Amino acid sequence: MRRTVRSITTALALGFAIYFAARAIWWTVHPSAPLLMVTAIALYLAATLTAVLAGAASSIRMPVEPAILALATSVLVPSLVSLSLPPAVRGAPFATWYIGAVGLLAVVCIVRRRTLYGWAMLALLTVSASVYMGVGDAFTLGLVGSITWVLVAQLLVLFWDRAVHDTERLADIQRAVSAWNATQLVRQRERRVRAQRALAVAGPILTRTVASRGELTEQERDDARLAEGTLRDELRGASLLNDAVRQAIADARRRGTRVTVFDEGGLEGLAEARIAEIRDELAGVVESARSNRVIIRAGRDDVVAVTVVGRAAGGANDDDAVDLWREIRRSAQ
Repeated sequence: MRRTVRSITTALALGFAIYFAARAIWWTVHPSAPLLMVTAIALYLAATLTAVLAGAASSIRMPVEPAILALATSVLVPSLVSLSLPPAVRGAPFATWYIGAVGLLAVVCIVRRRTLYGWAMLALLTVSASVYMGVGDAFTLGLVGSITWVLVAQLLVLFWDRAVHDTERLADIQRAVSAWNATQLVRQRERRVRAQRALAVAGPILTRTVASRGELTEQERDDARLAEGTLRDELRGASLLNDAVRQAIADARRRGTRVTVFDEGGLEGLAEARIAEIRDELAGVVESARSNRVIIRAGRDDVVAVTVVGRAAGGANDDDAVDLWREIRRSAQ
């Protein structure tokens, strides 16, 4: 869309430039200094082509060199045209071509985001036309049209930039909404998986409890405690778990170890491959632990992803003594 609009505006600018050049050579009175007139036409065409095409493929903003050339042209062309003609014919239709031509060049500068140059060119054109033709004749013979062109071009550029900004902002909002929806879908999927896992873990023991009206064997009570701990793990630290970690924790609980899992976002921002490595390392640590109590915590830290602390009952004043301390770093060593 943007490329199509740019192509159309480029074609219009070049078409009008050729029109003004053709109008300039349609002499009804022979100039007293034709070389000055031809020089003015050539300079104008060169400045317009440069302003329209220079750097257009890479950026809409005109490079500063073509803008300076256009500004110089707005000073030289009115003088060259006026000096090439006798004062009596400076108001003739072919002699006033430079008013629309320089106005068009100012419009090109504004459209290509050289606003100060465009308005400066319009001001210089107003002064030159007023000096060579008089203020009244200058406005009557086309200066009002050039001013209108420049003003309309400035308003269109402002509105276009605002529309582009609003479109980009809406696109950012749409991307944010899409990302939020995708996140919600992932979370819903995770909740369904957790619910299915919870039913798989707790369903049989709950069914047995209801059927026996709470009269469970010792083995069934152990299975119930194990199921309860597994459900807590799934709620508190699902991102730390894979099949190996779950099995290691279950084996530790069967040995009589109290295992507590806390996930506070320690694995956020890590690649899936590194998360898998951390889980495998965690499974090995838990499997080899022989403490009475094991605490697994994934805190928000720039260096450490998971901390495993093991405590053994005993010691002074029956305080727990730390007999296991293992830190799993976020980055592989």
